[in-house]
Amino acid sequence: MINAFEADKQYRLAAIGDAFPENARAAAEALKGRYPDRVDLTEEKVFGGPDCYKKVIPNCDVVFLCETPYFRQFSLRAAVEAGKHVFCEKPVATDAAGVRSVLDSVEIARKKGLNLAVGLDNRYDFCFNEMLKRVQDGAIGEICSAELHNIVGKLWTRPKLEKDTELMYQVRNWYNFTWLSGDFIVEQAIHRIDKGFRIFGEMEPESAFGIGARMARTEQPAYGDIYDAMSVVYEYPFGKRVYSYYRQQNNTMFSSLDSCMGSKGYAILSGKGAGLYDHSGHQLYERKKRKETITKVQEHIELSNAIRSGGSIYMNNGKQGAIATLIAILGREACYSGNRIRWSDVWKTPCWPEGIHGWDATPPAVPDKEGRYLVNVPGLGKVYHQVVR
Repeated sequence: MINAFEADKQYRLAAIGDAFPENARAAAEALKGRYPDRVDLTEEKVFGGPDCYKKVIPNCDVVFLCETPYFRQFSLRAAVEAGKHVFCEKPVATDAAGVRSVLDSVEIARKKGLNLAVGLDNRYDFCFNEMLKRVQDGAIGEICSAELHNIVGKLWTRPKLEKDTELMYQVRNWYNFTWLSGDFIVEQAIHRIDKGFRIFGEMEPESAFGIGARMARTEQPAYGDIYDAMSVVYEYPFGKRVYSYYRQQNNTMFSSLDSCMGSKGYAILSGKGAGLYDHSGHQLYERKKRKETITKVQEHIELSNAIRSGGSIYMNNGKQGAIATLIAILGREACYSGNRIRWSDVWKTPCWPEGIHGWDATPPAVPDKEGRYLVNVPGLGKVYHQVVR
């Protein structure tokens, strides 16, 4: 919400909701402290519970969906059916059924002329976009492969509170459960996956295979059932490949690098900027990072401009967000299974329940009496995860 407020000085917070009402109240107070003249919510406009979006949406002209990823498919459908413009964070879903639902919502938004932006902020990265334009114009010849890195440290976990049901605990600790977050390849590495998708002209891969495991994120029940390392090869026609490496482990190297290889040269994007080179290493193009609008603000600037244009500018990248999410799911299932999975079969991969409406419901992941969750192990299926050190 802070990024949206920075993008459009006329935005006002009309209502807010969170699965946990105390979180909604805390967020409202924090925003009011930072933007006192733009946040003036009564208690009746602060909502809680798994279905709180149903109460938030009627109060708004533009809806921001920043909740736990699993729930986005439902709130997105409600928002577009209500005729609201939407900013939907990534990923848009956590399974193939959710992606299919989102694609239907994208079409509803299109028919109603609603603007729908997905939070894949690399699409607003001036440096990457300028590099990509030159690559696609043939500066380094025909693209043969791409290499993508998202190698960072271990992320957060949250404890179970005394009052929590099992479902409440999992939603509170959502990042660490595949059904809620999609695993880290879907929730975090999707930015890199979307870059690979764009490098190959937004063409879906034919198949994927990979390896993955949980090696450092071992504590149960704290880290649920997700992995901490994955490496996926996405296969395209004519032998073209995207090689992707994702890891979240402490005390290891850091890498946030994107590159692609062409028949006449190669391109590299790092935190410092972008460069194009021929195969002898001669630099063809360089663009260093500049002091520009940060991508997480720029995406809101473009959405706001589209909304305020009255239709002369139209924005709907929901389909791209849905396909990028599905490519990430394809990679996840390839790592979980240890098998090559074809794009045509990704729709058949496991799906979760269609909606959770009360805190007493049983979540898809249930711990055993020792508090352990089933974890996917390639070649074995789901087993209880236990590590002895």
